Amino acid sequence: MKVSDDFEYDLIIKNARIIDGTNAHWFRGDVGIKDGKIASVGILNKSCAKETVDAEDQYLVPGFIDIHCHSDNTLFDYPLAESRILQGVTTELGGNCGISPAPVNPDKVKLLKDYAGHLEYNWQRLSEYLGILEDKGTSTNFGTLVGQGTIRLAVIGFENRKPTEKEMEEMIQLLRQAMDDGAYGMSSGLIYPPGCYSDVDEMAELVKELKRYGGFYATHMRDEATKTVEAVKEALEVCKRAGVPLEISHHKIIRKTHWELDCKTTVAMIEKARRDGLDVTADQYPYNASSTTMDSNVPLWGFEGGMEKMLQRLQTPEIREKLKAESNASHVGRWGDIFVSYAESEKNAWTIGKSIAEIAEIRGVDPADACFDLIVEEKGRVNEVNYGMCEEDIEYIMSQRFTMIGSDGYAASLDYPGLPHPRWYGTFPRVISHYCRDRRLFPLETAIYKMTGLPASRIGLPDRGLIKEGMWADLVLLNFEDIKDTPDYNSPKAACRGILKVFVNGVLTAENGTHTGKKSGKILRKGTKER
Repeated sequence: MKVSDDFEYDLIIKNARIIDGTNAHWFRGDVGIKDGKIASVGILNKSCAKETVDAEDQYLVPGFIDIHCHSDNTLFDYPLAESRILQGVTTELGGNCGISPAPVNPDKVKLLKDYAGHLEYNWQRLSEYLGILEDKGTSTNFGTLVGQGTIRLAVIGFENRKPTEKEMEEMIQLLRQAMDDGAYGMSSGLIYPPGCYSDVDEMAELVKELKRYGGFYATHMRDEATKTVEAVKEALEVCKRAGVPLEISHHKIIRKTHWELDCKTTVAMIEKARRDGLDVTADQYPYNASSTTMDSNVPLWGFEGGMEKMLQRLQTPEIREKLKAESNASHVGRWGDIFVSYAESEKNAWTIGKSIAEIAEIRGVDPADACFDLIVEEKGRVNEVNYGMCEEDIEYIMSQRFTMIGSDGYAASLDYPGLPHPRWYGTFPRVISHYCRDRRLFPLETAIYKMTGLPASRIGLPDRGLIKEGMWADLVLLNFEDIKDTPDYNSPKAACRGILKVFVNGVLTAENGTHTGKKSGKILRKGTKER
């Protein structure tokens, strides 16, 4: 007889204020956990367990679900995922912004590796990648989308043209294969190559394939600056043609001239689309700066043919001058807002934390030259933090009923190199502490719903995101009065305050800002029942 058979539960968390993830009011009660799942919710005074935790009237909530992350790039190196776990994230969805770990075409793997970096890509199918990750073990539950950019790269590379009929069929077959392998949907990065070379017809043709799988389409839209309204219109058109749910990724307005204007229009467009029967939602991170690779400042035509070609163009004087002129024209007044967050070489470590304008002044060069020089010297392995949003827009978008929370962050340790964006480490506590408690945009129950029940519903996770019998026991015990997003732009690599305990599949994985070392996460595959 197993030892656990002597007890009704493996664990009871008693005396908690329970927020169940449905947006319903909190209630006092206990939660009994057995074999990694929630076995009972109620008053369990007469029940026995191997272990009992007294919540002491603190809030017990479902583990946070990060619908928009890029941990697929880093979980191999950081399987404990301290940046995720220590802020209460128990489940995350990768493969966003059009780039995913698979599919991999061996004939074009160098193009993918040069562009996306990070991974070895010693697999071809998504199922192989997920299997390797599963064998390694992770602290978070992890699922993924398949990236449209990765699919296009595998078939067409970085060519700026329409696909042929044969190439379109090849892309559809790769998409179907990834969905068969357990992807939850498809993402696009229409602001980045090679996704930027795709038009509405191509996108709609691919997205409609998701319908048979019950998948959804997440898009980093074609523009988030001066043409955000047009970008939302394009995304809605794809959604309408395909008949597939749409997730607008990290919705924001990053150009000062359009602050407090465009988001009112885009929100109205989304609300109208929902009234018209389109299933449209959005996610958002709670910061006024974005973050991406430094090469995003190079005009898109510079990437035709791939990263190697782009680096060659930056080193060809006459071509560089054209790229520089375009880049400077689109960055008037902006170089001082773009800061280096990571540089791979020791040579350029001094640039981390400095703006492109500062670096240009120190080097005595034009700002675009300072940016391009870094890209060339680091061979593209240089990242930025870009201050571009206003608080008024952040609050307006966050307050919408269709907006959920997504970090756009990575799994990382507390000693990760450089100065990554604090959203990696503090997104979810920041929403609770600043926007919910301090700014009072919405009650705590709504904040938790935006992080749990709503993303679980969008992704299609029937047994996560709620405190309910039969659900996996992903749970966070938090102190609402004390919770604080301690990570900031100057010191981003920190545990958040007020996250008292984090359980993943019933296993204590963090306590008072310290990781327990447990890797009890599961690899999630759409259409596969978890055991």
